[in-house]
Amino acid sequence: MKILALDSSGIVASVAVVEDDTLLAEYTVNYKKTHSQTLLPMLDEVVKMTELDLNTIDAIAVAAGPGSFTGLRIGSATAKGLGLALDKPLVAVPTVEALAYNLYDTEGLICPIMDARRNQVYTGIYCFEDHQLVAVEKQMAAAITDLMEKLNGLGKPVTFLGDGVPVFRKIIGETLKVPCSFAPAHVNKQRAAAVAALGAVYYKEGKIQTAREHNPEYLRVSQAERERAERQRAENQAAGKAGETA
Repeated sequence: MKILALDSSGIVASVAVVEDDTLLAEYTVNYKKTHSQTLLPMLDEVVKMTELDLNTIDAIAVAAGPGSFTGLRIGSATAKGLGLALDKPLVAVPTVEALAYNLYDTEGLICPIMDARRNQVYTGIYCFEDHQLVAVEKQMAAAITDLMEKLNGLGKPVTFLGDGVPVFRKIIGETLKVPCSFAPAHVNKQRAAAVAALGAVYYKEGKIQTAREHNPEYLRVSQAERERAERQRAENQAAGKAGETA
């Protein structure tokens, strides 16, 4: 089975090709350029370097969210375009699950955290049982303080990873009461290889969709949508007060 994987859900852009148990190629960049500048050139380079005939892939796995709204849209549009052009199924891999899969068979709990701003994180709580990833708490948007309470309540050692670690490391140190560790640099951010490997598992389980069916999972509305809703509420309140005084 050959899986092409894309991840542009966070600050990292990553493309990988996995065939059965072999990682054929992975191109990952964590730098200042936007995903609209990097993702397609990276994909093109992977295809050239591996002499890959895209018609031979079985599916396209994509980090489906949560994460950066713009990054998710870029990854989704790229995966959908490839799926339509090649007539291949898509495997939507939850971003946080793919992050957890970086730490395959780690003992204790695994807690990916992505900075969602406003002292919130995109997160989930996972562990491995019989070599299978198990969701103790499925991916969610949560206040970092609420997440610490959940982890303290579970009472087990936890390993953190994700771009939220440097943002919230101080809070973790001050509020977490269970033993914890932090994943090292080579596995602490998004990797398309993990998306591909977990995507292969989901493909075998029949968790596939057509390119037309696929949509990112944002978990919450964007900042622009929140601001629009706030403006609308303010306008409605102003109109209501004007009506009362008329």
